Amino acid sequence: MQPLQGQALENFLDRLLAEDIGSGDVTSNAVLSPEANLSAHMATRQPLVVAGLDLAEALFRKLDPAAAIDLLVKDGDSAPSGAFLMHIAGNARSLLAGERAALNLVQHLSGIATLTRAYVEAIEGTGVVLLDTRKTIPLLRRLEKYATRLGGARNHRMGLYDAVLIKDNHIAAAGGVKAAVSAALAAVLETGMTVEVECDTLEQAATAVEAGAGRLLLDNMGPSELKEAVRLYKGRAKLEASGGVSLENIRQIAESGVDYISVGRITQSAPAVDIGLDYA
Repeated sequence: MQPLQGQALENFLDRLLAEDIGSGDVTSNAVLSPEANLSAHMATRQPLVVAGLDLAEALFRKLDPAAAIDLLVKDGDSAPSGAFLMHIAGNARSLLAGERAALNLVQHLSGIATLTRAYVEAIEGTGVVLLDTRKTIPLLRRLEKYATRLGGARNHRMGLYDAVLIKDNHIAAAGGVKAAVSAALAAVLETGMTVEVECDTLEQAATAVEAGAGRLLLDNMGPSELKEAVRLYKGRAKLEASGGVSLENIRQIAESGVDYISVGRITQSAPAVDIGLDYA
């Protein structure tokens, strides 16, 4: 399902175009006649997982409602280098005014989906679920988490409002793990929310489980500590490994037996993929 729809989509596109076009595209308006037409392909220049193509289509249609636009793949598809993603034909001024914004969207979101897919494939067969995090570009979280889903990850909490995650500063301010968990459980008793606690040590994990936490975020623990946490707490709480996860070590982390692995870099550090809009 698309991350933005209706008025939310319109507002996003308005802000996107206002940022780039401002008072007008002085180059296209100077060089091209109002009647000039353009036909172009959006094409990949590297293998990737597609994300954001529907958003790009919506952007072009906003600029030129009469444009002929054919989507040749769909979001979530894998595409090889040299593949055509979209064909557009319409008013040259209008389409060129949206070219950079559309490419920025698809390059960024496809970069996230592509990197996410690599992480998912690295743990294939282990039964472990890859999670994203809140490490996203401000105001783009819904789009970036949409891209991680296309890559095969599952969304962790969308924000501070939809899940309880007690972190180190909460623990310090509350006076300890037990006090923080007890307060959280009382506060969310009627909501059905699971209380998750970030644990730096196995001792913290023990306290959190005894206090009633339903999920543990095992932060920056090595393989031996993760295996011990699985031995002690698997079945009593869901176990999530996080911190220091890379493509090189995620398989080893998954084989510890945890339920989830959360990775901030799939949104925070994903490189944009190479896609161009080429005259056809």
